[in-house]
Amino acid sequence: MLEDIAGYLQIESWPLVPQMPFWGALALVAGALLGEGVRRAFGVPRIVGYSAVGLVIGLGGWGGGVLHGPARLVVDLALALLLFELGSRVRLRWLQANPALLATSALEAFASLAAIYLALRAFGQPVNVALACATLGTCASGAVIARVAGELKSAGQVTERMIVLTALNTLLAVLAHKLVIGWLHLDVGGDWVRAVSQPLWAFGGSVLLAALLSRLVAWVARRLDLRDENAALLLLGMIVLALTVAQLLNLSTLLVPLLAGVLLRNSTERPWVWPRHFGTAGGVLVLMLFVVVGSVVTLDALLVGGGLAVVLLLARGIAKTASVFAFARWSGIGLRQAAGLSLALTPLSGTVLVLLTDLQLTHPGFAPAVVPIVLSAIAFMELLGPLAVQAGLRLAGEHRPEPSWRAPQAEVAA
Repeated sequence: MLEDIAGYLQIESWPLVPQMPFWGALALVAGALLGEGVRRAFGVPRIVGYSAVGLVIGLGGWGGGVLHGPARLVVDLALALLLFELGSRVRLRWLQANPALLATSALEAFASLAAIYLALRAFGQPVNVALACATLGTCASGAVIARVAGELKSAGQVTERMIVLTALNTLLAVLAHKLVIGWLHLDVGGDWVRAVSQPLWAFGGSVLLAALLSRLVAWVARRLDLRDENAALLLLGMIVLALTVAQLLNLSTLLVPLLAGVLLRNSTERPWVWPRHFGTAGGVLVLMLFVVVGSVVTLDALLVGGGLAVVLLLARGIAKTASVFAFARWSGIGLRQAAGLSLALTPLSGTVLVLLTDLQLTHPGFAPAVVPIVLSAIAFMELLGPLAVQAGLRLAGEHRPEPSWRAPQAEVAA
């Protein structure tokens, strides 16, 4: 009966077999609904709902377990937008005026790396595995921090320090990751040339491409109003183009947008203004970013690496907190603000996943020993990270909650 009706309606395939676009759209709708639901019901950031949908997909066995194809494209594009926005809020003159921020960043990165490495070694992990996990675990999540700060409309000393320290942390973590990949080339294959040339090319080429992108954006901004929708789409297109070039030249898709934003922000005293996430298209990409990141986590990875992931996160959290408190008074903040800043720096998400995927591509034989630990850490922080940022900003007194939602009432003619 149904087959006859389908034939009459010229439906070629019966029973219906939904393809990837259907499931992608369904995940998008579910993420948007759950994100709005948890925001209204519990007052937590919307990305908690986005990430929860992704984790259900991944832990339920419907995710791929690997970041590739369209999923990698979504993550790269969304991270590029968020890191560009993050970089555009970093004022280098502030770092010059307050060297304690640079000292905090350096100490926080080094202490996190050392703490994670020593903790994993104490639990019997090999040197290379502990070192790779340490470099990946050092990285903060610019995506979570930028999204939560924007959603909460936070402003103040802790918010600005959180943004600057996250940008510096991302820069240092990517450099450390490239050096570790070079070390693995040397340790596994004895290839001195690749061990030295790849990190140099990745960093130097990324700086040049970022400088070119910032110049182009500045040139466009002098002639167009970036608050206009068409100009924002042009800006989005330039970032996507730069990202594509970075992929073709094997440069860092994380460093290019981040450094471009930093260079643009410090090219003039005038602030740059554009729509958040460059309009609706960017907003959709950001939503899908957190869904995709959660969907990569698998139950097998969680069972294998969950315990060591807890060790990693505890060592990481202690190191970051101690580093922030060490230079708190020198940098000009009190203990309450230092506690809030420490909480705000804890997220671990998409940036780490991109670095982990690069490790899988360059060292497919070695990466399986690292993947369960890092994916489990991402799984734990997908939900806890945004809550930690919100708690940190609230503790610092910079949380700006949205007004309570009320259903619109019908207008009554007088």
